[in-house]
Order: sequence, then structure tokens, then C-alpha cells
Amino acid sequence: MESHADVVIVGAGPAGLSAAIELRRLGVSNVVVVERESDAGGVPRHCNHTGFGLRDLHRSMTGPHYSAELVRRAEASGARILVGTTVTELGPDNNVHLTSRSGLEVLSTTTVLLATGARERPRSARLVAGDRPAGVFTTGQLQQWSYIKHLPVGSRAIVIGAEHVSFSAMLSLRHAGVQTIALTTQYARHQSVAAFALATRAFLRVPIWTSTRLVDVKGRIRVQEVVLENTLTGERRNESIDTVVFSGDWIPDNELARRRGLAMDPGTLGPSTDVAGRTSLASVFAAGNMLHPVETADVAALRGREVARELASELRSSASRALSDQVAVIADAPLAWAWPNMVHPSQDVKRFILRTTNFDPRRTVRAFQDGHCLGTSRSPRLVPNRSISIRGDFVSKLDPLGGPLRLSLGD
Repeated sequence: MESHADVVIVGAGPAGLSAAIELRRLGVSNVVVVERESDAGGVPRHCNHTGFGLRDLHRSMTGPHYSAELVRRAEASGARILVGTTVTELGPDNNVHLTSRSGLEVLSTTTVLLATGARERPRSARLVAGDRPAGVFTTGQLQQWSYIKHLPVGSRAIVIGAEHVSFSAMLSLRHAGVQTIALTTQYARHQSVAAFALATRAFLRVPIWTSTRLVDVKGRIRVQEVVLENTLTGERRNESIDTVVFSGDWIPDNELARRRGLAMDPGTLGPSTDVAGRTSLASVFAAGNMLHPVETADVAALRGREVARELASELRSSASRALSDQVAVIADAPLAWAWPNMVHPSQDVKRFILRTTNFDPRRTVRAFQDGHCLGTSRSPRLVPNRSISIRGDFVSKLDPLGGPLRLSLGD
């Protein structure tokens, strides 16, 4: 079958749904959202804790209620949501190839908005040695088993990671009736907020083992024990458990972007975009956590709205601008990446989002082009796996014909 849409949005998470709502509000008549899962709503569908929707909907909701509200608003706006449908190819002729239980379909479109999000790296991608038994999860898999499928998880678990999502994994284990013996991290400290760590240790009685990494998983049929190594001393010890949860270590769901030949950022591993979500192809935009893995759901939703406004403006004007005339942004170590990773002096870049690999007190971030300092911004305290933001007003001083913009940490 063949049909047409003005905009095809790939991914029905917070960014994709919020973009669809905004596009319809701005008068884009034919908006189709494609979601490979059987239900729309994205990751919050199986995060049964509160705190969702604070920035975008201005109230605190549980993940399932937040997802349901975004789906309700998208459907009420007139956007069409196709669930259980996979985009197999973005054709060079602006055709989007779909497959579902109904068969094959081709959507011709003016513009594609990629909002496919990010996922945690599974055990295989982390190169953890040992057996391959049952009982090994990522946080997302665990939450689907526990909250959606209501399947038994185990009885005694360890969480690999100590960032925001790791604490969510611990709460999911608690919901499933599983004892968490510890959260572990290779870093010297956890990477979440102090209140989470205090509640974990003091009230839930779960320790956080720092400077600790998982080196081996043992068990023929089911996990029986793991081998942990102290990264400072090299000392190893065994812990008897039946469940391992890998948390964090995010990677964008970037397969469609790579196959379509979009320019990719080496830091985020997502497509290179400017602050408006433009990619290296004029007909393809991107938004949400595939660009900055990962921010909270409401931040991704707000970014979806912002990109939708720019996209709608270009559709009205019939004008487009890809990234060929923009300046690349390079983050110098210990900065891991920066977003937006393409900029132009004509754009109003209010903030840059940065990630670092080191713990550091407040530092000065300096912006250079061709050896000239364009501006500085004072950063908050630096913590790995947590984003910081800095002002981007120095972008107006860029030479559009000059070299890349480099962001570096100074004293």
C-alpha cells in the first residue's frame, strides 16, 4: 500500500508525541507517528514512579499516566499513531518504508522527524565475561517484565550502575519483590543526586559499592553468582545472586539515521544536528534522547516541541537549510560530548548541554575557534553520566567560514 503524510515521526515516546501535538497545533494537517512497540508512550510506560511531566505538563505524574496523557493529547490533536509498525528504511526519494501485521506500506512524505530515543547497552555490548544464563536484564527489560508483563524476575539481585536510572532499577526490583544487595559503580562516587543515595542507604538499606566493576557472570541455566573487582586494588570477590541488572551506559537508537547516511556525531553517537534539530539532510529532522542520551522524559518532550516549531516554520515557508553551512562543535576531553553539535552565528543558541567523564568542582568552559576565545561560561559541579548546561551566547561571534568550535574546560 502507498499513502502520503506531510510529516512522518519515527518514535512515539515523549519527544515524538510532543512534536506531533505541536505540529498539529501549528496547522500541519497530516502527521503520522510510527511506533514499533505495541503501545505508544515510550519508556515512561513502564516506569511506575512519580516525577514525570514537571517541566512540560506542569504536574507530577507516574510514568504510565504521563505516557497515557501524551497519547491522549496526540490522538485528540488529530495525529495518526501507528503502533506495532516498524520503519525498515528511509528511502532517498522521501519514502518511508513500513512493515506491520497488516503487511508492507510506503509513506511518501515531505519531512521525517526521527525521535527514536536511546537504549541501555546490554551485557553483550559491555563485553562482560562468563556464562550466558537467564536472569540478566537491562533496566528497560526489567521494567517491562515487572510492570507490563508481570513476569517473575528473581529473588536476589545486583544493579550495575549508580546513576539516576540505576536507582529506578532498584525501585523496580523492590516492586517485583526482589532483594537488591547493592548498586555498583566503577567511579569513586555515585552519579545521582544526594537525596537518592541517602534514601537508598538509610531507608532501603541498600549499599552503593564504588570503585567496583563486574568482571564475570557464573551460572549454567540461571545466574548463580557474579565476580566483582575493586578497580583500585584489583581484589576480587564473589557474590551469590540470581539476577543482574545493567543500568545506564546509553546509546542512541541510531540505526535508521546511519543507514540513511546522516552525518553522525562521534561523541553522542547520534545524528549531528543544530539547535533546531536539522540534520545533514534537509528533509530529515531529529529530536529527543537520540541526540543527547539521555535527559529526563519532560526535557525530551520540550525538545520535541521546539523542533516541531522549526519544522512547521520551514514547511510554511517552503525553505530548508541542512547543515552544510554550519560549524561543527568539538568537545575536548574530559568533556565527552556537547549538544547542539552543529551551530551557525545566525542562530539563537541559548544553552549547550555537556557531558563529562570526570568528577570536578565548578569549572570554566571556554569556547575557541581557530585559536581565538569567543567566550566563557561557568559550569556547575561536573559529575559523569549527568548533564550540565552552559550559556551559548558566544555562538553569535562565530566565523561561519572558520574552523570548528571547540569547548574546553579551564580553571
